[in-house]
Amino acid sequence: MTDTRLAPYGALALRIALGAMFIAHAYLKLVIFTPAGFAGFLGQVGLPGFLAWPIMLAELLGGLAILLGFYGRYVSLLLIPILLGALMVHAPNGWVFNAPNGGWEYPAFLALTAFAHALIGDGAFAVKPAPSLLDAKPALA
Repeated sequence: MTDTRLAPYGALALRIALGAMFIAHAYLKLVIFTPAGFAGFLGQVGLPGFLAWPIMLAELLGGLAILLGFYGRYVSLLLIPILLGALMVHAPNGWVFNAPNGGWEYPAFLALTAFAHALIGDGAFAVKPAPSLLDAKPALA
């Protein structure tokens, strides 16, 4: 049974955690790894280095949007491909994320968390909550 009185605050907690995680990862790539270092890493794993800036900006701006509840459930859906890309990069390293080059469970967990956020919604105190995915109307009838 879902507690409808507290569910909006649970969604808020999920939104805060997910948004903060995306912002923290963008900060890590921008300040610690540096854009050039992250581009080099992408090249080492077989991805084009030019994806570094789009990934970092998506994480930063997407994290802020999720944190604020600005169409957060849609933003979470849009960020899932980045998380799935991270999952594919880390999958060969094994299960535990503290393994050399990180394991796959953390990106998998985050992808599922983003999907759960998209299903649940933005919750309490959202700046501009996105309507339910099931309420979308087709552009052409």
